Amino acid sequence: MVGGGGKRRPGGDGPQCEKAVAMKKGKCCEAAVPSDLRKEVESHYRLSLPEDFYHFWMFCEGLAPEQPADSLSASLGLRLVGPYDILAGKHKMKKKSASLNFNLHWRFYYDPPEFQTIIIGDCKTEFHMGYFRLFLMKKLKEVTDKKKTSLLKTIDEKLTEAARELGFSLEQRTVKMKQRDKKVVTKTFHGAGLVVPVDKNDVGYRELPETDASLRRICRTIVEAPSDAERLKAFAPVQEMMTYVQFANDECDYGMGLELGMDLFCHGSHYFHKVAGQLLPLAYNLLKRNLFAEIIEAHLADRSREDVDQLAA
Repeated sequence: MVGGGGKRRPGGDGPQCEKAVAMKKGKCCEAAVPSDLRKEVESHYRLSLPEDFYHFWMFCEGLAPEQPADSLSASLGLRLVGPYDILAGKHKMKKKSASLNFNLHWRFYYDPPEFQTIIIGDCKTEFHMGYFRLFLMKKLKEVTDKKKTSLLKTIDEKLTEAARELGFSLEQRTVKMKQRDKKVVTKTFHGAGLVVPVDKNDVGYRELPETDASLRRICRTIVEAPSDAERLKAFAPVQEMMTYVQFANDECDYGMGLELGMDLFCHGSHYFHKVAGQLLPLAYNLLKRNLFAEIIEAHLADRSREDVDQLAA
């Protein structure tokens, strides 16, 4: 294994909550959602929501005034969830909802702290969409059913017109997303890339001593080890990288620990939960992304493939 003092890659800092879309100046107006309801949403999640989030709710109200959250169910098989449950008043139907951790509400097994689910689809495939640094991660599959295609076309026309009037971009890759791509210092297992502040002296991130492919092989060897003794032996490269992370943290290259922790988290095996629990909260706190540190700690303490709806009876 090579040393952990790899060449740093230039990058830049990205805000924790980048807006989901690019907006034309002067055209976007505030959605007609009461300020007290907005405050309630942001109080529960401790994150601000972009204006397009509220405008999309108003759009769905136009499609189905009685049940906006289900307005896309018949046409697309989609349902608005997460912070939209608060707009729908669903949290008021749940006893002791005040004690719930809403940042675990609709948080799926592989969702990193930066991801926030707002739309779900097929429960079997766990298809869901949301904000990652508040931009949409996934797109819908092509629809071939003629009846659904016609309905989808109508919705698409209404949504396009509403977005045009409000000055929102519906491009798959908005200006904000392209700007973020330029700041990515490494890909990570989840594919969205890692953005950490890197100063003019290239302090902030250094590469892991393993490629993604070799790290996946190391993880596979650990998971498939025939005995605990063999598994402990297979953990040696990870332990060595954790030592490099300590050196990196001492020199303010906090991105290295974030990358290793996130890769192990995204691999998904419970064998890596302890290590991820050591690396990620520390990395987020060092990067002053304290809320993400709290989310990952809570998620790892109760990481489940089921019961992601915290408001379910």
